[in-house]
Amino acid sequence: MVKITFPDGSVREYEQGVTGLQIAESISPALARNVVSCGVNGETVELNRPINEDATIALYKFEDEEGKHTFWHTSAHLLAEALQELYPGIQFGFGPAIENGFFYDVMPAEGQVISENDFAKIEAKMLELAKKDEPVVRRDVSKADALKEFEADGQAYKCEHIAQDLEDGTISTYTQGRFTDLCRGPHLMSTGLIKAVKITSVAGAFWRGDAKREQMTRIYGITFPKKKMLDEYLVMLEEAKKRDHRKIGKEMELFMFSDRVGKGLPIWLPKGTQLRLRLQELLRSLLRPYHYQEVITPGIGGKSLYVTSGHYAHYGKDAFQPIHTPEEDEEYMLKPMNCPHHCEIYRIKPHSYRDLPVRLAEFGTVYRYEQSGELHGLTRVRGFTQDDAHIFCTPEQVKDEFLKVMDIIFIIFKALKFENFEAQISLRDKNNREKYIGSDENWDRAEQAIIEACQEKGLPAVVEYGEAAFYGPKLDFMVKDAIGRRWQLGTIQVDYNLPERFDLEYTGEDNQKHRPVMIHRAPFGSMERFVAVLIEHTAGRFPLWLTPDQVVVLPIGENFNEYAYKVRDFLANHDITATVDDRNEKIGRKIRDNELKRIPYLLIVGAQESENETVSVRKQGEGDQGSVKLSTFAEKICQEVDDEMNAWQRDR
Repeated sequence: MVKITFPDGSVREYEQGVTGLQIAESISPALARNVVSCGVNGETVELNRPINEDATIALYKFEDEEGKHTFWHTSAHLLAEALQELYPGIQFGFGPAIENGFFYDVMPAEGQVISENDFAKIEAKMLELAKKDEPVVRRDVSKADALKEFEADGQAYKCEHIAQDLEDGTISTYTQGRFTDLCRGPHLMSTGLIKAVKITSVAGAFWRGDAKREQMTRIYGITFPKKKMLDEYLVMLEEAKKRDHRKIGKEMELFMFSDRVGKGLPIWLPKGTQLRLRLQELLRSLLRPYHYQEVITPGIGGKSLYVTSGHYAHYGKDAFQPIHTPEEDEEYMLKPMNCPHHCEIYRIKPHSYRDLPVRLAEFGTVYRYEQSGELHGLTRVRGFTQDDAHIFCTPEQVKDEFLKVMDIIFIIFKALKFENFEAQISLRDKNNREKYIGSDENWDRAEQAIIEACQEKGLPAVVEYGEAAFYGPKLDFMVKDAIGRRWQLGTIQVDYNLPERFDLEYTGEDNQKHRPVMIHRAPFGSMERFVAVLIEHTAGRFPLWLTPDQVVVLPIGENFNEYAYKVRDFLANHDITATVDDRNEKIGRKIRDNELKRIPYLLIVGAQESENETVSVRKQGEGDQGSVKLSTFAEKICQEVDDEMNAWQRDR
């Protein structure tokens, strides 16, 4: 018999060799029908994998992240099987599950091209194959046998992968129908669960991501166990198109890109700059009670700085090439991150335990090279500004600092109406501890501090073992936007590496020298990516305090332009941003055009308003609000802004 421990801590005994499916069946037939894979001792495996010793188990349905990954992993194989039948001679690269669906990199035979016109027939073939409900069979193979098998199929890319990347004794294949693929799993037990298919896009992708290698065809898709789920997903996609931050950013004149300036280098336009500065000021106001010290560091640094930090060796291929000066052997790097500069600031004077924590903050712009094909609006750029801070503290202070940073992040999420969020705690691998720097004692203390901090705040958190950085554990914040998409935004990371590399010290109570713990934290993550997510979350309808153009004044004729500008200037004196639409257009046209610009308040002025110093108010989405004194309107807007900005204080 084996003892099986469930997520709630309960334990049941089963015969040795029991499978995840059998365990699900023992609980309920409904669960057995919906479960797609299972977690055994933290590893996701197939439902028919026998369990031969005591183990912890989790049963995953499609709704679970692990379940989706299994479902879409098998779907990638189903796509490949369909392509194999439709395009004789096609070669396969890699085909992983991704956050929303899957893709497969393929090389069609000479003369074959796969385009959007082929999507319907690929979908039909996948559904035809899925209906056969073929079992997905796992097999362990030797390196020699794997090479022989894939050479016989003419799969040159698979053979290269086997020869260069895989070790004998670690290779497995999965077969369904007439298709076999290299894979470590996990997979569905059979293809019959796949009921709805959508091929979403096709793109080019270099083999192994190497621009010097041949370009393959990357086919993206997504599948579901019910057609209704696919229909809902397609509706969401349409909504996502409407919310695309690139489209809205252009319409609202928030940011731009210029090929002459350089790919992936965003330019913040006046309205976007206003929005960004207001976000930065919100964070600055939240930092003041915690005694952060704001600093400014150069946009470049000597190459030796990043050699010392280890970033040059680790990020070299993702960085811009060194900058050479007229002086021999003098090299600089565009700053890829702010932390080495902050370490140098900490080093300028000796520190005692009484000085700690030292909290250094910076809105520092950094630069990292992204391939052209990876650039995407504000979400993937080559230059971005981190709302960065580094906290230097004692090991005993780590938990308290995490709690303080979490408070800041919660306020930001609340202020911007990111109400649905969770966290991921990334810890060390339970078994392999050799790849981590820092003492076991400090790691244990830091990991426990993060777990306890989440518990104290009542924050739902998923614990992932083996996901910690080599230099320390971390806490990442995931938010769900208005249409249900997950985004990773804020992060808090413990670092034992940089204090060691930069020889950072403080004098402890024992009068001995000690290494401080370094905490990296960024509530926004990067200003660019955060604004992109915010645009798509709100569809460009920002809270009033954040909106670049809060008011537009619409004179009904040229005779009232002077009063319109008087209104604008009056509002400006009350710190309300307003513009005037003095185009020679009918008032109805002006109203329609400015409502499309997502401006919260439209003020219509004519003879009566000019004479009485009033404004006729229209509110975005609510229509006509009547006529009020200009001073009364200004007071109302100021109060509304104050209420929005301080709501988090009242609700604490």
